[in-house]
Formats: sequence, C-alpha cells, structure tokens
Amino acid sequence: MSTDSELPGIFYPGLEGVISNETAITNLEGRKGDGDLEYRGYRIEDLADHVSYEEAAYLLLHGELPNVSQLSDFDSRLRTQRAVPVELIELLRKIPKSAHGMDVLRTSLSVISHYDSEVNASPTDHAANVRKAERIVAKTATAVAARERLLAGLEPVAPDATLDHAANFLYMYNGTKPSESMAKAFDLSLVLYAEHELNASTFAARVTVSTLSDIYSGIVAAVGTLKGSLHGGANEEAWKVLVEVGSPDQAEDWIQDALVKKKRIMGFGHRVYKTGDPRARILKDWCQKLAKEIGDDRWEKIAEPIEREVTIQKKLPPNVDWPTARLYHYMGLKTEVYTPIFALARVAGWAAHIIEQLDSNRLMRPRARYTGPANRPIKPIDQRG
Repeated sequence: MSTDSELPGIFYPGLEGVISNETAITNLEGRKGDGDLEYRGYRIEDLADHVSYEEAAYLLLHGELPNVSQLSDFDSRLRTQRAVPVELIELLRKIPKSAHGMDVLRTSLSVISHYDSEVNASPTDHAANVRKAERIVAKTATAVAARERLLAGLEPVAPDATLDHAANFLYMYNGTKPSESMAKAFDLSLVLYAEHELNASTFAARVTVSTLSDIYSGIVAAVGTLKGSLHGGANEEAWKVLVEVGSPDQAEDWIQDALVKKKRIMGFGHRVYKTGDPRARILKDWCQKLAKEIGDDRWEKIAEPIEREVTIQKKLPPNVDWPTARLYHYMGLKTEVYTPIFALARVAGWAAHIIEQLDSNRLMRPRARYTGPANRPIKPIDQRG
C-alpha cells in the first residue's frame, strides 16, 4: 500500500473547500466575507431591486450591465429566437408522459443543438459561443413550456413577442397573460436562480467543455446534474414538506416531531452560506405578497414555524429553495416543473462559465486516493477462491 507521502494529495470529500477554478463571474464571499452573492461585482440584493432577467443574463454573458441600446438589441434577439424546431414539438408529443421533466429538457436541448447553424463552430470561438448561449436562453423556456402544455393535453402556446422573458414563459405555460405582480415575482426568481458560482451542475458543465466539447454538451451535462434532489430538485422536495404538514394548526407539532426524530427537512442549510442565503430573504417578501394576491396565506402560516424552529434549533437558515417552492405554487405551476424552471434560469450562468472555461481552457483531470488492495499477483484460475 502506498504511504501518505506518495498519495496524490489531501482528500477533500465532496471537493468541499477545494479551489479548482478562477472566475470573474460570481463572488460568493462578497463584501461581508461570510456568505454573500455577487454577479460580476454587483450584489444580488442590488440586482434584485433594479434589473430584469434579461439584464442579468446580459451581464453574465457579456460581462457588463447593458445600456439602453444594448438591452434593446439583446431583448430583441431573445424575442426573435424563442421558437423551437417543429421536429422537437413532434418528439415531445411522443416521449412517455412518465418521463422526468429534466430528462425531457436534456433531450430537448440536444435536439435544439442539431438545428443551430453554428453548432459546428470551433468550441473556442468566443463570439459564436455567446451567440449560441443567447439562443439557448431564448429557446429553453419555450421547450419547457411546450412539454408542460402537452402533458396537460393542450397544444403548445406560441411565444408572444410583446412579452418579456418571464411573462412570456408564464403565458406559454398557462395560456393567459400573468398579472404584473406575478410576472415581476417570476422574473425576480429567474434573476436569483441565474447563477451561483461552482455548484455541481456548473462544475459538470466546465468539466465537460474542458475536453473542448461544445457549449450544448456542457449545458446538457449541467441539466443532468441539476436533476438530482440534492441540487435542483430540492425546491420540489421543499414543497413536499409543506404538503406533508397539510395545515397551519399541524405545523408546530410537525416540526417539533421532525426535529426530535432528526428528520431531514429540505430547503434549509447550504454548503456555502452559513449565516443565511440572501436569495431566500429576498423571495420571502414576495411569497407573502402573492399569497395575499391569491387570497390564501395557508402555506405562509405553515412555513413560518418550520422556518423559525429549524433556524433556531438546528442553526440552518432557509436556502432559496424554501420560498421558491411556495412562490411557484402561487403562480399555478406544477411541482414537477420547478426544477426545469431552475434550469431555464440557470442556462445563462452555465453558458457564462462554459464560455469562460473555453476562453482560457485547461483540461480538468483530478486525482483519486486509492483505497483498494495492495499490489498482488494473479493466481491461475484453478487456484482462485
């Protein structure tokens, strides 16, 4: 067996604390140094108050917030590139209804790639990658909405070029234009979900393209990674917690029992944020606003004691998935579409990281610490136990 001095290096389970990349896209330390979030130097609290998803996506892909002219041109490009191939719609009709939404999205993006006129451009062509990224942002929302309509036995709704990105998705999903507050809340959720440094899905995307694979392959790898319940699927699991509790008068007893039994409660705690996820704090207010708009604050009353007790007793503040689960419910969105929505927001961040990786690439090839048997001879087959 190798000695410690001969091993590749220190073992960090889950790669926690390992710095594998330098990035100019996202800072999770921020000014406070105890868990903040900045997109290219802008604090998420400031972005949430002042920019749309289109502006956030432009910032991630182009490096700076757009001026009026740049935003108008970018927005126009997105609106004119929303349509997906007819062949994809026909395929979506045939995919089994039991298929997981993230599996369907993975397939959809692969199909879309075949119809991209620049799919075979050099993987290191920065300008081509940015153009492809914009098309991916525009079309992913359409693909997700079309699948959901078909699952409901309805025909897909064509994109409406008069609506912005967030409002258009809700229109394609529900078939009706959303209220101003619903559209604003959804737009905000997309801004908050757009990017989050080197999480599992982003890391998977960067590893994939570090081989000089293309941007679509990187995005598909990210979608497959986001599917997991410990990553993107956490918002779906957070909603299941609320449904399990059922009513406000059950919440106090339920959470105390869950804490005694050391039950894992999804939507709380974060690998990076130790003092609270700033995105969760931002969305909590919007949950209360939408609950009031629809005239049903039952879920807020269920969520409040759970959030309070988990934060106090386990020192685990809520993460972004906790309020998002309620926010999307108030918009009439099915639980099964929560994670695909996460993806249609995050494609901007994934693409930004893919482009950054390919602009200054080095093949990612970590080592593993071997823990198997020591070197041993091969016995003749008749001598093996």
